[in-house]
Amino acid sequence: MILIGLTGNIATGKSAAAQMFRERGAGIIDADVIAREVVDVGTDAWKEIVSEFGESILDSDGRIDRKKLGNLVFNDEDKRKKLNRIVHPRIRERIGELISALEAENRQAAVIEAALIIENGGWLYDAVDHIVVVTTDPGIQVGRLIERDGYTEEEALSRINSQMPAAEKLSHADYVIDNSGSLTETARQVEEIWRNIIG
Repeated sequence: MILIGLTGNIATGKSAAAQMFRERGAGIIDADVIAREVVDVGTDAWKEIVSEFGESILDSDGRIDRKKLGNLVFNDEDKRKKLNRIVHPRIRERIGELISALEAENRQAAVIEAALIIENGGWLYDAVDHIVVVTTDPGIQVGRLIERDGYTEEEALSRINSQMPAAEKLSHADYVIDNSGSLTETARQVEEIWRNIIG
């Protein structure tokens, strides 16, 4: 089974591209969904995170409030590393289980959608056969973050600027999807990449 790493900075449209790969028969593994699952209330990771960062990061249901936790770790490299040490091994284990399940279904390819494939390097970067980077106009990113997540323009820019610059990310790409235009145009690019990879 061919493993495709689908990545891109925040609000570039990775999920839309992933859905287009799904429509072409790829199994989809969404690292963001897995990241939420492994820190669900009562899990070992949840306990470790609450112990490390305090109960102020919890919402009224006892779940980890990603925005509150994000505000703590986005501008503090040490805290971000501590969080990653808790979460990443569990994400890796779960991705491995899902890859095995898709192989058992005889899928031609699986797309692992993950924002930090390139930044984190290591096992996931090495595991995938192709890196596909989704990019978009920076103004579109800001607009999506304001609309989708309720950020101010300043908060949106802070999130964008905290990530690896798009140009650097693109230098690692085997394929690039420019998601600045229409969904039809994005789908055309996905189809071309799919044909190149699957044949």
